[in-house]
Amino acid sequence: MAVDVLAELKYCSISPQKVRLVIDLVRGKMVEDALTKLQFINKASAKPVRKLIASAAANAENNFGLDRDALYIYQITANDAPTRKWRRFGARGRFKPILRRASHVRVVLREKTL
Repeated sequence: MAVDVLAELKYCSISPQKVRLVIDLVRGKMVEDALTKLQFINKASAKPVRKLIASAAANAENNFGLDRDALYIYQITANDAPTRKWRRFGARGRFKPILRRASHVRVVLREKTL
């Protein structure tokens, strides 16, 4: 039976649509390859996603005794977090709503069996 290692990033202040652009690039990859790839991606969401995957890999190594080189990203998702609603006042007494979106990112690592 495979051991799943779960890590979550809650209330990331980047919209889920923008985070999904980055996590689609690393889904299914080996952890070391994903961390290397995320280091050179020029997106704001690459840094928190990289820290999340590194944390999950460290948890797998220290808490479960798994081999870091055999870990791969089994599942990674970015879902909506609560949206903060803001406003900017416009002409003629109107106001323009601003939605500050956030996301919850969840990663599941699994050890690859040869």
